[in-house]
Amino acid sequence: MEPAAEAPREAPRVVMPPPLPVPTVLEGLPSAPSPLAVTVVEVPPPEQPPHFPKLDIRGDFGSEVRERVANFRAQQQRFLKEREEYCTTTMAKVRAAIRDNSELPRSGK
Repeated sequence: MEPAAEAPREAPRVVMPPPLPVPTVLEGLPSAPSPLAVTVVEVPPPEQPPHFPKLDIRGDFGSEVRERVANFRAQQQRFLKEREEYCTTTMAKVRAAIRDNSELPRSGK
C-alpha cells in the first residue's frame, strides 16, 4: 500500500478592510478658543464660621451623667416590675380558666 498523497493546501486568503475615509475640514465652523486665553474669575473669601464660646464641662458634668444613668436604671426597673406583675396576673387568670374548664379570658372582648 502506498501512502496517500496529500493534496496541496491553498494558502489562507487575507481579507483587507476598506481604507478609512480621510477627514475633511469643514469651512464656516467657529474656531476653538485659543488655549492661551485665560479667564480670571474672582472668588470671594470663605465666610468665617460662627464663633461659639467653649463649654465648661469640668463642673458637675460627671455627676449629671451619673444622675441620668441612675434615673434610667430606676425607670427600667419600674418597667420590669410592671411587666412581671402583668404576666403574673394574666397567667393566674389563664390557669384559673383551665382549672375551671371555662372559656379563656380575651382582651378587649
